[in-house]
Amino acid sequence: MKRGVRLGMDDGAGRSRPLRVLWVTRIFPNRVEPLSCAFQRQQLAALSRYCEVEVLAAIPYHPGVSLLGERTRPGRLTAVPARDEIDGIPVVHPRAPYLPGAGRVLAPVNAPLYLAGLLPHVPRLRGRFDVVLGAWLYPDACAAALLARMLGLPYAVKAHGTDVNVVARWRSVRPLVSSALRSAAFAIGVSRPMVEALVALGAPQERAVLVRNGVDRALFRPGDRRAARLELGLPERGRIVTFVGNVLREKGIHELLGAFEALGSEGGEPVHLVVVGDGPQRGAVEEAALRRESERERRATGQREGRGRIIVAGARPLAEVARHLAATDLLVLPSWAEGTPNVVLEALAAARPVVATRVGGIPDVVESGRTGLLVPPRDVRALGRALAEALARPWDERAFAEAAPPSWEESAEVLRRLLARAAFGDGRRAAA
Repeated sequence: MKRGVRLGMDDGAGRSRPLRVLWVTRIFPNRVEPLSCAFQRQQLAALSRYCEVEVLAAIPYHPGVSLLGERTRPGRLTAVPARDEIDGIPVVHPRAPYLPGAGRVLAPVNAPLYLAGLLPHVPRLRGRFDVVLGAWLYPDACAAALLARMLGLPYAVKAHGTDVNVVARWRSVRPLVSSALRSAAFAIGVSRPMVEALVALGAPQERAVLVRNGVDRALFRPGDRRAARLELGLPERGRIVTFVGNVLREKGIHELLGAFEALGSEGGEPVHLVVVGDGPQRGAVEEAALRRESERERRATGQREGRGRIIVAGARPLAEVARHLAATDLLVLPSWAEGTPNVVLEALAAARPVVATRVGGIPDVVESGRTGLLVPPRDVRALGRALAEALARPWDERAFAEAAPPSWEESAEVLRRLLARAAFGDGRRAAA
């Protein structure tokens, strides 16, 4: 475990030591997917400065998976080592059996299979931790609850978005999620609507708490737009609308392409769309970009260009995402469902307005008309109107300063205090 600063916790022999946290999750970066789940990586890096932390980041496994090679994600993940260190944090990658394509009906089978992948580690884990944190509702939190019981420890549950808004609502898994929430020392949500959703799923209200995600304030801050565009090789002339995230149908990527297609130039200047991210719908975005380029070439007459470009940047490291937000005029995120996306917090920290759907925790952090505009999901026309309005109106930078999210250090300190309460307060007595 990585050693954190001393916090005055008694080890039973009168000696002071840091809080010891076992973090259980499937959503964490690894050697094959180093850019995934940046928010988890940042929060854990900050928490590890205060605590001793070890991560159990399970890798999905089924017989014959090594034969799949690069064709599937489980095949690619066979290259992940059993043990690793990320940002100085020790990470263990148990192989967790699962049923591929189980769907909603057979989904409950994956929780005990997940736990089976963790069982060989139980002897090594005994006596080394104070609290367990399950960092995704299903199956992570359910497996973490059973693992904590085997270790005689209290546990907390942390939810993020899709796990609350989609998966936990499946009839097949809801009883398992509700049981894990009822027995948890704390159920943690990253927005007020998410905390309310956790209570609706079974978490006792007095133990459902808000811990907002943070941002890296050294990276995400107001910056020079022109300098960032030059650095990234983006068009200097015109306005830029930027999407950052997984390029999925559920992220509203097709609605975005439709709204952008209907968007004209603003004030005679072209409007460009930059897509930062990767995913199954990237091909659709690239096809739209090619069509746009062909059209621009046909219309080329030596006059000033009217319609802008679609630029596919792909998945980029966090520091480069920060430069894209500095370069843009606004962030767009037309998801069908969300938790509290960290990229929205990062855009606010960079003093860039946000056009997003009114879902999940987004209305909790974006004040419509003041720091952005909110629209219904799956509404191409409303999205197009909001983009045009956001590009045309002035925005008050003071509003962004007031709405700025906490730093990761501030967020981690709140989480540490909560986990310490779970470990040495009522959570410890309940586990005993």
